[in-house]
Amino acid sequence: MTAAAKNAARQRAEHLQPALVGLSRAIHDEPELCFEEVRAAQRVGDMLDEAGFDVERGAYGLPTAVQARVGSGPLSVVICAEYDALPAIGHACGHNLIAAASLGAGVALAGVADDIGLTVTVLGTPAEEGGGGKVLLLERGAFDGAHFAMMVHPWPTDRLFATCLAVDHLEVHYRGRAAHASASPDQGVNAADAMVVAQVAIGLVREHLRRGDQVHGIVTKGGDAPNIVPEETLGRFMVRAPTLEDLAVLRPRIERCFEAGGLATGCSLEIRDLAPTYSHFVPDDPLLVAWRHNAEELGRRYPADELHEVPPTISTDMANVSLAVPSIHPMIGIETHGAVNHQAEFAAACLGPSAEQAVFDGAVGMAWTAIDAATDPSLRDHLLARTG
Repeated sequence: MTAAAKNAARQRAEHLQPALVGLSRAIHDEPELCFEEVRAAQRVGDMLDEAGFDVERGAYGLPTAVQARVGSGPLSVVICAEYDALPAIGHACGHNLIAAASLGAGVALAGVADDIGLTVTVLGTPAEEGGGGKVLLLERGAFDGAHFAMMVHPWPTDRLFATCLAVDHLEVHYRGRAAHASASPDQGVNAADAMVVAQVAIGLVREHLRRGDQVHGIVTKGGDAPNIVPEETLGRFMVRAPTLEDLAVLRPRIERCFEAGGLATGCSLEIRDLAPTYSHFVPDDPLLVAWRHNAEELGRRYPADELHEVPPTISTDMANVSLAVPSIHPMIGIETHGAVNHQAEFAAACLGPSAEQAVFDGAVGMAWTAIDAATDPSLRDHLLARTG
């Protein structure tokens, strides 16, 4: 049964590949930021509707979330499709490929789901880049009843997993008082100085952070004109740590740096969370073993993992899902000619033959892994035991 189901799934993926490439290119050509993925969500929903899925648009109160379901088996898989882009550099994290691969995996499974006892959900998940779409979906019940979840993520090389840091996304707002910078600077309270003091404090604190702790950010507003004492400054910062527990220790230290800026200058300070907290990731090892076997059958190789090289470091809202449902998030390699994620050159690499192969391999690899979960008694029992 397993071999026949895998062969059928591959054939469906091969038949669908031109449409998957078209979807990937369309999403890539029209990048949309978090919670604004109107065209991408429409395209994903339309393709799943055409494939016979029961499609719900605007799922769980999120206008650009899509839930599509097929099959009625007792084992339930959720395949996550990201499609949001980054400001200025578009799909420099390859979410166009994620969406296409996940949709392909779902459609590949649709023809065999009932035969192998599987319920398949393709979940279009908005706002991974700083919006926490999956966290909101998790809280609202999108993963209730699921026995496992999966997605693949483009990377310059194939890796089985990445070290996923817990992260808070913060907006920092200082308010002072404007004044003429030449005639009456003594009447001003400089909000830009407050931001500078905070950044210097963070820079000094970095020397004493624990391994794995990170802080980085940008100033999004530094003032209005050089002859006006800045009344208002805004910044966006990310505070990361290896685990949620570590993050709870780190964040107050960084908040005190921001407080120092306000105290030193006399500015008021407001710190606002831009998204739910992203957790650390706990991959499901047996599920990851199945993925590796299937990916290697498709020609993927993992020399860096075999040599125990340090995994790449990322953050993702898929991590929160992993703490609730057995999950995997392997990195699928594309040819980038030396570029890394979040570079314009990486966005360019998310088109072309290598990227298209990653869509196909990701789709088939996830479909085959889901088939193993449904037909391998030990893996199936493991997933059922983990989810109660």
